[in-house]
Amino acid sequence: MSDFSTSLAGFSAGPIETTLQTRVVTSLSVLDWLAVGRAGQDEPVSTVVRDLVLGEEGAAQARLFGGGAVPMRGAALVNGTVSHALDYDDTHFAHIGHPSVAVLPAALALSEWDDRILVDFLEAALVGMEVSIRVGLWLGRDHYQAGFHQTATAGAFGAAVAAGRLLEFDADQMHSVLGLTATRAAGLKAQFGTMGKPYNAGLAAAVGVEAALLISKGFEPNSGALEGPFGFGATHKGEANAEAALEGLGDEWLFESVSHKFHACCHGLHAALEAARDLDIAEPEVAEIKIKTHPRWMSVCNQMNPTTGLGAKFSYRTVIAMQALGYDTALPGSYSEKNCADSRLMSLRDRISVEADDTLTETQAHLTLLRRDGARREAKHDLLAPMSLSEREDRVRGKAAKLIGNDEADAIWSMLRTGGRARDLAKRLAG
Repeated sequence: MSDFSTSLAGFSAGPIETTLQTRVVTSLSVLDWLAVGRAGQDEPVSTVVRDLVLGEEGAAQARLFGGGAVPMRGAALVNGTVSHALDYDDTHFAHIGHPSVAVLPAALALSEWDDRILVDFLEAALVGMEVSIRVGLWLGRDHYQAGFHQTATAGAFGAAVAAGRLLEFDADQMHSVLGLTATRAAGLKAQFGTMGKPYNAGLAAAVGVEAALLISKGFEPNSGALEGPFGFGATHKGEANAEAALEGLGDEWLFESVSHKFHACCHGLHAALEAARDLDIAEPEVAEIKIKTHPRWMSVCNQMNPTTGLGAKFSYRTVIAMQALGYDTALPGSYSEKNCADSRLMSLRDRISVEADDTLTETQAHLTLLRRDGARREAKHDLLAPMSLSEREDRVRGKAAKLIGNDEADAIWSMLRTGGRARDLAKRLAG
């Protein structure tokens, strides 16, 4: 066994210690995942993938967003795809990946099928999401820049580990499931902007379930296929720094610094929106707004004059104008062709400029507001700035309430905090 795989396998199969912070953040991510999945269950990609899996029939082992029950592997595929359909789920910037949409569908499918308690589900999910981040760090930015989608690639390993933990794998089995996943993990950034992006998340979740079930039945892969010659890292522009990726493993939970989305658009826009929130901008006062952002976002989310809702989700000028005009950027419905054609929005958008600033990090943005009365105000925001647990809870629960209703959001949150069975949580998928 290699050192990296050995360490991951031992951590994944062993006992863990968690803090209140870790447990609350994990539960918030589950609530967030359920809310965005419910909100996205009728998106075209959700309907297409769900119809495919329901049409195959099979054992009703696990429930789906939008209704129905299918075999675990199919449930993971559907629920991973649906929960990423709106691209409104959490992000971890250590590797630029979405942990929840790859790992939670796999963990919940296994937990529902095996009638596990919620504590078991949450623990397996946490371990899986932590592993996805660690693998993502090990793969490194060269992997991402080469065109691989970390949500799908690193996420598949996290999904497999979560499933393996629920199947009570020992360290050897965990090592085997990592090796087998290495031959199936896949996903390309070339799919961004199409149905293929959320499908990548569904594939990661399904691969995790499939690999774990095969190992549980005695399947014998090359357990060392994650590393070494012809391994996943070597063939996917990875293996950046194993030492850094393992630092603090078992003692420090990198997942705690996950970033939840509070605006229904590309995460690259969120630092600017939060800075604008700090400025409390309002259109009648705006003479000019200048946005500075990290250079990498200029080619990702800087559409100048989008005419569609999807385009608006990737446009600095549009989302800042929306916020100034009072549109609720937390609601997916705010991003529409109709709103893009709002004459007030188009006029304000022309007073907003965007420029790259390589002194900023990928999670930072700087806004300068020039008011009509000549006053000048500035604000800078970093998405990695510490957020108190109470503020994070308030904002995630508030977002969930907007998406699925206050009563439903409260009921799910109560279930996650007080315990119960995974099957009862899975019943909430259908709404």
